[in-house]
Amino acid sequence: MSRKARIGFTRDFLDKDGNFILPGPGLKLLDEMPNIEHQVFAEALPEVTPQQIEGFDIVISRGLPRWTEHSFIGNEQLLSIHRNGVGYDRIDVPALTEAGVMLCITPAAVRRPVAVAILTFILALSTRLITKHLLTREGRWHEVAKLHGYGLVGKTLGSLGVGNIGHEMFKLAKPLGMRHIAHDPYITEEVVADVGVKLVDLDTLLAESDFLSISCPLNERTHHLIGEKELRRMKPTAFLINTARGAIVDEAALIKALREGWIRGAAIDVFEQEPTPPDNPLLRLDNVITTAHAMVFTDEFLSSVWEIVFRQISQIMRGEVPEGLVNREVWDKPKFQAKLKRFLESIK
Repeated sequence: MSRKARIGFTRDFLDKDGNFILPGPGLKLLDEMPNIEHQVFAEALPEVTPQQIEGFDIVISRGLPRWTEHSFIGNEQLLSIHRNGVGYDRIDVPALTEAGVMLCITPAAVRRPVAVAILTFILALSTRLITKHLLTREGRWHEVAKLHGYGLVGKTLGSLGVGNIGHEMFKLAKPLGMRHIAHDPYITEEVVADVGVKLVDLDTLLAESDFLSISCPLNERTHHLIGEKELRRMKPTAFLINTARGAIVDEAALIKALREGWIRGAAIDVFEQEPTPPDNPLLRLDNVITTAHAMVFTDEFLSSVWEIVFRQISQIMRGEVPEGLVNREVWDKPKFQAKLKRFLESIK
């Protein structure tokens, strides 16, 4: 007798009142798939446990819970984890592969929204938008008139990482008349020739960027890659923008740099600890724009990300390799193939 595929959601998809955080077609698309049933985890735990994933074929996970080797102890059913984004620094990918579990991400959904967010920060910082807004609201009209911004033509836009999002950011920035440079050891200049990017070493990137955007993943190599030494290499007139992961930048060093004027300012959508404590100095500094890891959340993103996730699920249910598969090597492992075979036979 056939059964429905069981889809789980990690608890961080719900707010404290039990309402679904991410609107869009997600639940509607699920409800329209008659061969699927879904359920949200009963608890929000810092690390996913074997008990939470028991009985699920597929889990859709947000960014808060960690997935470790302990998450899969005794589990012979789970086929895949789906992230509604691209970052997976809280997921032990080798442990997933060893357990015969796929990890799928949605790079196409974040490419344009995050690139737009970076461009938004560049324009807001260069025009001193937030300060002018606050002064105008307070009726300090003449102070606003004296508060000059910074032109972009001829300035240098740099990116630490120039893959999916970084490339799109440079594409959007082309009409601004800026010089484009980037540091990324994993690509060649031919890959970014269409957006006029010159690849440079990290020291050159730091020393020459007027606007430096972080667009690389967080891992052992990039943790605190931007620390005190790197911040001191930057121009005192430069701005730092981070929409990637907070821990790529040493937050204590950044606070010091902003207070002491090593750089002119920053725009931060991500923090080392999220949610960040309300007493975090970054939330109080006048030369910083802060947002709560939420700049990606547009109607465009919410529509696209759910469509991609459920397309991935449909592909798995047809026995096909899903798009956005991170650990491609798991597909051919006997352990995974045995689970997939049992799954496909059970839902016929």
